[in-house]
Amino acid sequence: MPSIKLSKKILRAAGRANVKYRLVEEGDKVLVGLSGGKDSLTLVHLLRHMQRHAPFSFDFLAVTVSYGMPGENYESLAAHCREHGIPHEVYETNIYEIAEETIRENSSFCSYFSRMRRGALYTRALEGGFNKVALGHHLDDAAESFFMNMLNNGALRSMPPIYKAEKGFHVIRPLIWVRERQTRAFVEENGIAAIGDEACPAMMKPIKMPHARERTKRMLGEWEEENPELFKQLKAAFCHLHPGSFMDERFLER
Repeated sequence: MPSIKLSKKILRAAGRANVKYRLVEEGDKVLVGLSGGKDSLTLVHLLRHMQRHAPFSFDFLAVTVSYGMPGENYESLAAHCREHGIPHEVYETNIYEIAEETIRENSSFCSYFSRMRRGALYTRALEGGFNKVALGHHLDDAAESFFMNMLNNGALRSMPPIYKAEKGFHVIRPLIWVRERQTRAFVEENGIAAIGDEACPAMMKPIKMPHARERTKRMLGEWEEENPELFKQLKAAFCHLHPGSFMDERFLER
C-alpha cells in the first residue's frame, strides 16, 4: 500500500481538537462525507491514520453522494480509496433531477446543492446506524462563516466542532483547527488528484457564484498579510465567548 504522509501540523491540530471536543471516541461508527476535494480527502486519510494509531477503536465509512447528473464518474476516487484501505461507497441520488424542477435560473445553486448533499448524507447515516457524521470543514471555513454571518446576516454565528442533529446523531468537524493551506499542501505533497469545483452540479447551470464567500476569503487574506497571527487569534476568540458583553437580552445580567 503506497504511503501517505500527513504533516505534523495537521496531526497536532486535529489531535488537540479531538481531545478537547471528544469528536471521535471508542466504539464510534462514523460516516464521512467524501466529495473528493482536498478537505474531505485530508479528512478520510486523517481518520485512517487515527484508526491505526489512536488508543481506541472505531469504524468509519467514506460516502460520496452522486447527484445523478450527466457525466458523473467517481471511479478514480473509488480506486484511490481501495488503494489506501479506506472503506468507501457511492450513494446514488436524484438531486440533479429534483433541482431541475425546484430552482430558478440565475439563483445561487451552490448553497442548494450543499444542503441537498448534506441531507443525503444524513439519510445514509440513519440507514446505516451511524452515530456520527464527519464533515471536512476547517478553521478558514469557520472564520469565513463567522464574518459572512456578521456582515451579511447580522448574526454572530460560526461552525461548531460538534453538534447534535435533529435526527439524533452528532455532526463532527475533525479538521476545525486545521488551516485550508494545510489541506491544500497535503494533496499536493502526496500527489493526490483532488476533485475541484468542476464536479459541482451548479457548474452545469447558469449559476450565480457565491461572491460573498470569495470576498470574505480575500478580506481575511489581506488581514492575515498585515497580521500573521490573525487565525490564531480568531481560534482563541471562538473558544472564549463572552455573550453577556453584547446586546442580546437573554445573556444580560440584571
